[in-house]
Amino acid sequence: MGMNTIIIEDEKPSARRLQRMLSSLGIEANTMLHSVEESIIWFQNNAHPDLIFLDIQLSDGLSFEIFEAIDIKSAVIFTTAYDEYALQAFKLNSIDYLLKPIDDDELAKAIKKYQERLPQKQAVTLDFNDIKKLLVNPIDRDYKKRFSVKVGQHLKLINIEDIECFYSENKGTYLYTNEGRSYLLDTTLELLENDLEPQTFFRISRKFFVNINAIKDMVSYTNSRLQIKLNTYNDDEVIVARERVKDFKAWLE
Repeated sequence: MGMNTIIIEDEKPSARRLQRMLSSLGIEANTMLHSVEESIIWFQNNAHPDLIFLDIQLSDGLSFEIFEAIDIKSAVIFTTAYDEYALQAFKLNSIDYLLKPIDDDELAKAIKKYQERLPQKQAVTLDFNDIKKLLVNPIDRDYKKRFSVKVGQHLKLINIEDIECFYSENKGTYLYTNEGRSYLLDTTLELLENDLEPQTFFRISRKFFVNINAIKDMVSYTNSRLQIKLNTYNDDEVIVARERVKDFKAWLE
């Protein structure tokens, strides 16, 4: 059967290994993508494949972000190094997954299961945000209360309640305080997602996390988006991405 298959995996040796394993089962996966950004661009410009092998953690974020940007029309088998606890999320939602390092027999079983389901093949209709939440053990979660930043030769501590927003610019990640100062952080917005208390901070776009307590005003903006006015930050327009407006409004309540 000619099955159009792609691999999305940020570790190139792992991607090549999976490609060889699929080839031995008679399945050619000639397209390999390695990041959220690269994948979104690819899906915008290519016919969607029959089947995607998708790593959960990519170099620039969780692969769920692809689904937030693109209406994927393919079946998905996740590949993951997450532990068994996290994988309960997948069992609950009847999603196929393969635990790394991938085993030949498990791969063959997953392919067989996919092929048996083919007549009633459905696009992905799951709530990936729910699964994303399940992948993080809510027990004993300890969100950051402060950040240390470098100022010359000194370290300065900034309390979380004094931060209006986090933003990315020119490959750097910054926090911005209610005193009107920006400080460079040694992290990424993707990694910050696990450190920030979700009732207080929301990722409104690929560029910004905002603090609910720093929002001064919200204004309708072009293309069904929202513009946020923060108490002191005005270095750049703070826009809620169109695909995040609905979740943002729900978060506000």
